[in-house]
Amino acid sequence: MRNAMLVFSLMLLSACLGMPEQVRPVTGFEAQRYMGKWYEIARLDHRFERGMTNVTADYTLQENGGVSVVNRGYLPQTGEWKEAVGKAYFVEQPDTAYLKVSFFGPFYGSYVVFGLDKEGYQHAFVSGPDHSYLWFLSRTPVVDEAVMDRFLEQAGKAGFDTGALILVDHGE
Repeated sequence: MRNAMLVFSLMLLSACLGMPEQVRPVTGFEAQRYMGKWYEIARLDHRFERGMTNVTADYTLQENGGVSVVNRGYLPQTGEWKEAVGKAYFVEQPDTAYLKVSFFGPFYGSYVVFGLDKEGYQHAFVSGPDHSYLWFLSRTPVVDEAVMDRFLEQAGKAGFDTGALILVDHGE
């Protein structure tokens, strides 16, 4: 029984490190260029971000090759800022934008950059382990309509429900 539970637990954890079938991580990824502040432009709804505005993510490369993650958002209904601090590590090589991220304990989820402005590192399309996790990140709180259209097209082709996206208010 103990071995069966161990196998089940490992299968469950590895499922959290997968990615949707149509999603492929960006290769030629330059982690140092990805570091810094990103604004969340759009996302699929999840309880851990529900109702939040002004959501940002800050990434810092660590000496051990990992990444420190600080996600921050404002809850207008309570007037409070919420912050989650986590850590991320590359699942494959550091030049492949496929990481595992954790905000609590030994539990990790996928963080897959499947779209990236490789020239300027200004926009990123990010998936989790399945089609219920999707984010559009930008270095600025407002993006051009053409960039948003590109995100919607690429996310739609990858099988995400783009009609369910929440556009994040940054007070602009």
